[in-house]
Amino acid sequence: MGVYLIGGFNLPGGQSTVMVVYIIFLILIMYFLMIRPQRKEEKKKREMLNSLAIGDSVLTTAGFYGIIIDMTPDTVIVEFGNNKNCRIPMQKAAIVKNEKPNYKVPTTTESK
Repeated sequence: MGVYLIGGFNLPGGQSTVMVVYIIFLILIMYFLMIRPQRKEEKKKREMLNSLAIGDSVLTTAGFYGIIIDMTPDTVIVEFGNNKNCRIPMQKAAIVKNEKPNYKVPTTTESK
């Protein structure tokens, strides 16, 4: 007797297929606006954590800058400040940013 909007059932004509297409369209938009960018960020962070090496300067989630002095597969020991006694073990997940300098060797092509 009426138009039922819940579930898209019992709609007259081809409106139920339009409703299904509309729901699929909304799911696709949600995927490209929310899920995909989050996966990209997770991949970028995973690559950054895998590229850590002893001697790298890092920023922690607490906002402290330190230098990695020892590493295990899931933890690092970070030395903070100039005081050699301030060494704190922490999980790799607590590292937000790697301050590794990205030096690019300039390529010079000399033509004679």
